[in-house]
Amino acid sequence: MDHLPYLADSREVADAAELIRAFGEQAGSEAAARADRSRDLGNHIHFCRWRQIERLVLLMSIPRAVGTVH
Repeated sequence: MDHLPYLADSREVADAAELIRAFGEQAGSEAAARADRSRDLGNHIHFCRWRQIERLVLLMSIPRAVGTVH
């Protein structure tokens, strides 16, 4: 993974976990679709938020530690 997601607050983690629970393997696609809808509506704030959640879903699906482990 090239870029780690920026997390503004813990709600984004909760939203990513909820997408995974509701959509399983398609959670990343759902986050991308939500980002696209936000972009189409001209809402750049939610577009960026859902893109970061999409990255977070991908990160959460990796079964090993990513990055530096302290």
